[in-house]
Amino acid sequence: MPPESNSGDGPQPPPSVPWGKFARQFAAAIELPFILVADVVIGGGIGYWLDGRFHTSPLFLLVLGGLGFAAGVKQLLRAFSTRTSRRDS
Repeated sequence: MPPESNSGDGPQPPPSVPWGKFARQFAAAIELPFILVADVVIGGGIGYWLDGRFHTSPLFLLVLGGLGFAAGVKQLLRAFSTRTSRRDS
């Protein structure tokens, strides 16, 4: 007769798989490049539109593209700092 694995306490939960940590790291690795690219594209797009509107060919594109890059770097640094502070605690 095989031994009973259930002692009458109800169904046992399946053993936990450490996929949660991997999934969080994978999601962060996929998300971070898009943060930087999106900020540059949005700033550059608005600059391109303003240059066409005011006939100031590369001025607003360069200025707002640079501001978008700076904003993207700031968001990346903020994301890295919150992830490392969460991991350390």
